[in-house]
Amino acid sequence: MNTSYEDIPGTIMFDGQMATLGYPLNKMCYSFNDAEARNAFVADEEAYCQLFGLSDAQKKAIKDRDVLELLRQGGSIYYLAKFAGILGLNVQDVGALQTGMSVDEFKAMLVKAGE
Repeated sequence: MNTSYEDIPGTIMFDGQMATLGYPLNKMCYSFNDAEARNAFVADEEAYCQLFGLSDAQKKAIKDRDVLELLRQGGSIYYLAKFAGILGLNVQDVGALQTGMSVDEFKAMLVKAGE
């Protein structure tokens, strides 16, 4: 099976290799379903990231609030949505980041696609 996705510009493919890379990150983000976990993260982000064994690159992306880099580090958008929520971002905000559009442009694209 060909695992090269370079022919899909702008796409960060989430496959088995990315799932393995992102497992600690996604496990941490899943924990944000619980309010206590969100509070613990906000209280001491570094310690919380360490608890889940995030890589240095993942910890840096968390610190930098770089959702796109988190995707490159194996983050699943479904789990990263939990982290984005802590930041006050919604799925349309993240979609705009992924496409390089403003949020208004992204929303307009979605409306047009639905016509």
